[in-house]
Amino acid sequence: MEFNIRFATAQDCPRILELINELAVYERAPEEVTVTLDHFIDAGFGKNPVWKAYVAEVDHTIVGFALYYTRYSTWKGCRLYLEDFIVTEEFRGKGLGKILFEKVIEEAKNGNYSGMVWQVLDWNEPAINFYHKYKAQLESGWINASLSKEQIKAF
Repeated sequence: MEFNIRFATAQDCPRILELINELAVYERAPEEVTVTLDHFIDAGFGKNPVWKAYVAEVDHTIVGFALYYTRYSTWKGCRLYLEDFIVTEEFRGKGLGKILFEKVIEEAKNGNYSGMVWQVLDWNEPAINFYHKYKAQLESGWINASLSKEQIKAF
């Protein structure tokens, strides 16, 4: 299988958004994806981009991506945050995830970040097993918290 790993471009955003929706279905939360394509493109390639991504292509079709950004920790300093990471089901187990993940690790290393962080659902055993191969620390004891746009508006 021939593949190509490269930085995402604005033209890739419709396909990346399709994969984001695929990931949301897998994570049992398809209704949670509310970002519009225009906002997604602007957030990555507009005047003030906040994210970057690598894409994995097979036969000129994007079959995976790893989207990340800089997060600041008052305890640790700048850390690379891996927001989403997926290889579409048909291409899992072929090494593309490993290559994508390692590209992000290289980005963290070359960017002189103090570390790399991400989240994984506690029931996602395939992902947990994948991260264990890298001797990643999987923390417990933290609870995710958020306010929706509607809650913020109502405040």
